[in-house]
Amino acid sequence: MPNEPQVEERPYKVYGRQDDRPYKVYKARPRGLKALLRGEEEIGPGGPGREPPDRRPRVPGERPSWRERITPKRVILGVLGAIVFWLLLSLVLFMISSATAPGIPSDAEKALASGPNMLTGTDTVLILGTDQRPRTGPGSKEPGSNYNDSGSRTDTIMLWRIGGGTSRRLSIPRDTAAPIPGHGLGKINAAYAFGGPALTIKTVEALTGIKINHVIIVNLANFPPFIDAIGGVDVKTERVCAAISGGKANGGFTLRLSRGTHHLNGLQALLYSRIRENPCNPADSDLTRVKHQQEILNAVKSKLFSVGTFFRLPWASWDAPRVVRTDMGGPTLLSLFAASEIGGSAPVRVLKPTGGQFLPGYGDALTVSPGAVQAAVHQLMNG
Repeated sequence: MPNEPQVEERPYKVYGRQDDRPYKVYKARPRGLKALLRGEEEIGPGGPGREPPDRRPRVPGERPSWRERITPKRVILGVLGAIVFWLLLSLVLFMISSATAPGIPSDAEKALASGPNMLTGTDTVLILGTDQRPRTGPGSKEPGSNYNDSGSRTDTIMLWRIGGGTSRRLSIPRDTAAPIPGHGLGKINAAYAFGGPALTIKTVEALTGIKINHVIIVNLANFPPFIDAIGGVDVKTERVCAAISGGKANGGFTLRLSRGTHHLNGLQALLYSRIRENPCNPADSDLTRVKHQQEILNAVKSKLFSVGTFFRLPWASWDAPRVVRTDMGGPTLLSLFAASEIGGSAPVRVLKPTGGQFLPGYGDALTVSPGAVQAAVHQLMNG
């Protein structure tokens, strides 16, 4: 047609290599963890932040699917949130349990000396384990069982120097002869039967010259459930074949362990801490008994701060304050636990007797010279 415009055909020019070498295809570098946490996405076939070509485009206003909403950032934040919730739940249960758990008599509180905060300073804590037995269940049928706190004697007497990076313990054998204020010379474990924790505090202070800042009274009847609540403890033992309170056949207990490390449940841990006579190791005595008690305490401390106990933490947090009676409230108990972790596992030390004597009304007792007491106290206080 005469009026048809003329179109000049020009060849397109391709800019590139002038030889036959193939072009290289460069891929975007994979995004790192920090980039993913900032919400940056991998560059896909459709470009940054675009839907892959095989995915149906979302309608405007349509919510992303649950799979699209699961991102590494959200997963990490969810895990952290669950951990924080678990810890807060455990803390609340611990504080409630501490506030509602039975305390100690007022005269015992008055007998205590004031001390610093255990995170910054060092206190002396007196740990007492009574021979009170439960009315039902394991141990309730033992011959001569005492079911009341009043009149109980102390199977465990231990001084714990704790706080400011320090953790040292000294056990006093229960048959040690000591002056009991108002009652003359007697076995130190009788002080609790005469005047409860208040008189025991005064008796231990008179023997050692150490002012006591806090007291913890452990009811051995409540000990096994707490050990079970934290999943048991691991203890390295010698060979044990002990019959406690006449053995199982007579209403007591029988404990048999081979030499090595054992995972003990609550009842086994209690029995191990009570062994005085062990035919498999005739050298066992009241002195090895208190060493066993310290080994159990170290095992409990290690278990409380283990990863496995984290999953049992709410139950352990509720049970722990109810195993003991103490002058310490929740915040002070928390500082004690923190100080024990900072100070590490305390070495096993026992106030060793230097002789023995017969005490009328008590029987055979262990005697400790004043020099031996002073040396043990110096080691406890100064390391």
